[in-house]
Amino acid sequence: MTKKALICGVSGQDGAYLSSLLLEKGYEVYGFSRNARDNPFHNLVGLGIRDRVHLDSVDLSDLSSVSRALMNLEPDEVYNLAGQSSVGLSFQEPAKTFNSIALATLNLLEAIRTAAPSTRFFNANSGDCFGDTGDSPANEATPFRPMSPYATAKTAAYWQVANYRDAYGIYACSGLMFNHESPLRASRFVTRKVVDGAVRIASGQGGKLHLGDITISRDWGWAPEYVVAMWMMLQQTAPRDYIVATGKSHRLEDFVEAAFRTLGLDWRDHVESDPAVVRPLEIHTSKADPSQAAADLGWQATYRMVDVARMMVENAARPATSLGAGPNPQ
Repeated sequence: MTKKALICGVSGQDGAYLSSLLLEKGYEVYGFSRNARDNPFHNLVGLGIRDRVHLDSVDLSDLSSVSRALMNLEPDEVYNLAGQSSVGLSFQEPAKTFNSIALATLNLLEAIRTAAPSTRFFNANSGDCFGDTGDSPANEATPFRPMSPYATAKTAAYWQVANYRDAYGIYACSGLMFNHESPLRASRFVTRKVVDGAVRIASGQGGKLHLGDITISRDWGWAPEYVVAMWMMLQQTAPRDYIVATGKSHRLEDFVEAAFRTLGLDWRDHVESDPAVVRPLEIHTSKADPSQAAADLGWQATYRMVDVARMMVENAARPATSLGAGPNPQ
């Protein structure tokens, strides 16, 4: 029988790539959005799959609405990718961020427990939960130390998933996703800001690219690969949480250099430091050890930071308006 998957947060970067992956695998794909009628779903349109995904409006902050939807749909798998995803914005809107992540996750778990207990549940969590790792890469046993309202909300959601798994025996797991990028990344994220700035300058429009602390270090991967790990986590015999990352961290300065070099430019001629964009509290170094996912799932990242920067720039520099995904290894 055809499997039925529900994606909450289907309009985002990961939701679009996951929809594409599941459709390729023969799933019937459903997507929830706060207001599906008015949402243009640009990412689904860009990947050419808008008409193949069944879309509906569901408010994840309303338990009765979520329970009713799951009871009617009876999905085999639920992927929770919803919620406010900008770390910077979370400092400005902490309560809204917490509710969109922690409360939404709790309602999905409770709805599964009461209305669809055989459904398998994946929760998109974040490497930000670990805070500043220093030189010691985080693994699945590393304690959390969230350093933003966003990471605090993700930490709460992580423990909710663990609690429901242990208390009620449902198949629920979290993917501790480190930074992953693509041409579908929203403009408020620094990688997209760098790429768009580099392309603008290379086109002769001039100006400078203003960035905050470029010495911060992150583990950047390619989003189309990361949704494969999400799917793999729901195909196992028993649920378990995994770190999803490349295992290689780089400074933001390195990402900037790679993006400008793709266009034949020296970034040092075009980038200026701007204290106005520095966050109140910043993770300086974020490192990950994804060896458990490699051992259990057989998943490993193919693309590294320099590949990600190059592919994002090449896509942004194309004259066409297509939001091409680039390579998508399975």
